[in-house]
Amino acid sequence: MIFTDLLLSDWSGPVTGSEHVLLTPYGLRCDHRAEPLGLDAGTPLLSWRLRSGRRGDAPAAYRVRVRTEDGVLVWDTGEVADPEAASARYAGPLLRPRTRYRWQVSVTAADGAVGAAESWFETGMLGPSAWTASWIAHDPAALDVMNAPEEGELALADHGLQPAVRLRRPFEAPAAPVRARLYVTARGLYEMRVNGARVGDAELAPGWTDYRDRIDYQTYDVTGLVRAGGNVLAATLADGWWSGFVGFDPRRSGAHYGTFPQLLAELHLEYADGTTGILATGGDWETARSPIRYADLLMGECHDLRLETPGWDLPAERARPEATQDRETEPEEPRPAQSQPAESQPAESRPEGTAAGRASGDGWLPAYVAGTDRALLTASVAQPVRAVQELAPRTVTRFEDGRHLVDFGQNFAGRVRVTARGLAPGDRVVVRHGETLDDRGRLYTDNLRTAAATDVLVAGADDETIFEPRFTYHGFRYAEVTGLTALGTGDITGVVLHSDTPWAGEFACSDPELDRLHQSIAWGQRSNFVSVPTDCPQRDERLGWLADAQVFLPTACLNADVAAFFDGWLRDVRGARSADGGFSNVAPRLAGVADEGAPGWGDAGVLVPWHLYRVYGDERVLVRNFDAMCGWVDFVHRHNPDLVWNRRVGPHFADWLAPTPTPRDVVATAYFARSADLTARAAEVLGHPDAAERYGTLAGHIRKTFTERFVTPDGRIEGDTQTGYLLALAFGLLPAELVPGAADRLAELVEAAGPGLTTGFLGVGLIAPVLDAHGRADLAHALLTRAEPPSWLHPLRNGATTIWERWDGYTAGRGFQAAAMNSFNHYSLGSIGEWLYQGVAGLAQAPASTGYRELLIRPRPGGLTWARASYESVRGTVSTAWTREGGGFRLEVSVPPGASAVVHIPAADPGGVRESGIPAAEAAGVRIVGTEPGALRCRVTSGEFRFTADVH
Repeated sequence: MIFTDLLLSDWSGPVTGSEHVLLTPYGLRCDHRAEPLGLDAGTPLLSWRLRSGRRGDAPAAYRVRVRTEDGVLVWDTGEVADPEAASARYAGPLLRPRTRYRWQVSVTAADGAVGAAESWFETGMLGPSAWTASWIAHDPAALDVMNAPEEGELALADHGLQPAVRLRRPFEAPAAPVRARLYVTARGLYEMRVNGARVGDAELAPGWTDYRDRIDYQTYDVTGLVRAGGNVLAATLADGWWSGFVGFDPRRSGAHYGTFPQLLAELHLEYADGTTGILATGGDWETARSPIRYADLLMGECHDLRLETPGWDLPAERARPEATQDRETEPEEPRPAQSQPAESQPAESRPEGTAAGRASGDGWLPAYVAGTDRALLTASVAQPVRAVQELAPRTVTRFEDGRHLVDFGQNFAGRVRVTARGLAPGDRVVVRHGETLDDRGRLYTDNLRTAAATDVLVAGADDETIFEPRFTYHGFRYAEVTGLTALGTGDITGVVLHSDTPWAGEFACSDPELDRLHQSIAWGQRSNFVSVPTDCPQRDERLGWLADAQVFLPTACLNADVAAFFDGWLRDVRGARSADGGFSNVAPRLAGVADEGAPGWGDAGVLVPWHLYRVYGDERVLVRNFDAMCGWVDFVHRHNPDLVWNRRVGPHFADWLAPTPTPRDVVATAYFARSADLTARAAEVLGHPDAAERYGTLAGHIRKTFTERFVTPDGRIEGDTQTGYLLALAFGLLPAELVPGAADRLAELVEAAGPGLTTGFLGVGLIAPVLDAHGRADLAHALLTRAEPPSWLHPLRNGATTIWERWDGYTAGRGFQAAAMNSFNHYSLGSIGEWLYQGVAGLAQAPASTGYRELLIRPRPGGLTWARASYESVRGTVSTAWTREGGGFRLEVSVPPGASAVVHIPAADPGGVRESGIPAAEAAGVRIVGTEPGALRCRVTSGEFRFTADVH
């Protein structure tokens, strides 16, 4: 019996109508991923979204069943009466490793109608003890061979990097397998191949983690690649984050975790007759240098096709003759390691740090066995980095000196693919990357600091070559290409790379500049969500700064489904803690890079889990992080018993890059109160009443201290800055009687500045929501449309396609800001994106809601004539669209089944509001809950609603 038969028979119940009309689950996820292959969680979360064409439709109950591929029932929840549920955590028998399970959810509506959907997940190793493979590498001693440069000024700058290496293992399969799974990871970066075909589509795998704490592995289905008879499992290894350049510390610019890359892999084969086989990395593999003379995330990549050996990854009977190589210019072959042949000594019993066997006659060496430690192996929990889009050049300009300047029209993270023709062996094509041009129209690279961001092709004998790096990426809009006599727009392509987080949100409005702002924010997110949430994709930094992540997270969650992405990164945030509970400033942690967490930076370890819980409704993010959250608050409290946080503040970046600085003690103490408060709330959610009372009381004391220490009796906050008032108002630090005065003073400061901004990283995301919350949405709109720096439109009017690091990264009078810190792709100041959705379009979650159970629809039109937004929440699609024309206002709202919404409809006469042509009070699914100046408030059920009103 196949699973589809089950779905249509005993699982679904009677069919009662069209799937487009009735309550229907869709978008099934397992631990926030669609159909995950290689899951290590023993009790995964199975979740679903709902849609229906019927107003007021809501789930009354659900039932989840999990079966093996051959239909054996493993777990059945039975009918669970829970109208709020959108997920169920697996609670059946222990899952078996390396096993595919199919699961189905059926949801029963209040009227008895049933809808169902199915999906699958597959377990991975389910623990380090299941592995048998060894870590292998190219013999590091053999890589010490060096030839003197003989090319004069054209000598290749390899930045002290070693070549990427190839590894392979020929094997015989008695038959074509019915199932083949490859489990693989690396200390470094890997690309796997089976019989010459690339395995999977993950880029920069296995991604960046703190390799001292955990090492992610990936799982691939290679059933269709393994054949009966001779096969070859092969890999290419590069330095990556493990042993390449990372960060900006000149005292420790690279090799933070190791000195040479290593591979660990197991191929599991199952045959029709029930037999199985395992091929694991060990001393019976062979290695050789690759034609990739170096590959580095910051410096770039060099392919020397004179060194190519076609067929290296194919079985012997299919391999092409090896390419002729110029032995006079090729470096000497490495010396073979002296050890016993692989056949005489199993990898498990061979001493670590040895190579087995002797060099073969074709230059391949026995693999170096670097170790058998598998304790840190864990399955990846997030979507991989992928090549998700390709960009055609907007223009290609040829200069008199032969250089070609390519403009892709968009700043992004990725690489280029170049088709090169008419090259002789040894000719070079050099591709340099930059975000912008200088005042002479030339590529500007000063702001890259020490990152070379240069890719090199050394031609071989082929008449036409397609060059595309595989183990590096750059942040750029422009590419400068030298070495080609001709380059057309069809000869070069921009390849966009980022973690493949499913896009969840859309926004548009009547102002084209605000649309461009939204797109710039989105491209900044894409460019910087590359395995971890980085600050920038171009210079010698690209680190997972905690403050950047926490201030941008509300916007990020509206743009994309980042639940799995941040679940993975939070593991590194926890792993980077100090022994006494302090969070760091960056994760994964790099020694010496601002180790001790600063206010607003270390607090991300509290703020990020809480916000993820509110958006996705998954309590497990609080469970996993709760001890660390408590440890952080205890750490700050222990060193600041007077409750003013001015000791153990790390580098104390304050409100970073603010035009008007806020006193550091104000910033720090505000964040201390915020972290204590959110930790108390997390304790309450998790059912820890003692901890909730303890941290809640502490938060109250800090708020009282904040007021006594920094606030005057008339509500003035020390420093009298926009950010000072924003933190106090957003974090609820002031007594109720001081709030109106503080809000008024904030508005005065904004008006006095232009209206304008004087905030930095920590204040910028709060300014529009706080102004809106205190009745000054008009000022929020004024800030959106301001064109002089500091503003969001200034960069756009100066050619920006992503958010800049600095408000004044470039000005017409002065030119570029300091090149030492001037990224043109830095998402932090893009945290205004949250208010584009929630304020301009009016699409928000109610303050007390989690998982979008209750929505707040309250558009702020400002001077716009229309706006729309949609968001794929964990419950289903939420959307708003409003239009203002003449004296009329039209608002369309879509609420998913199981959710409700409070809707604010702008109206001169609240009693005249109509829904679908009838008075709102008479419309099905609409209940009037009150009025406010210029608006009617309604509560609506699920479904689609169309409100109209007069606004004049």
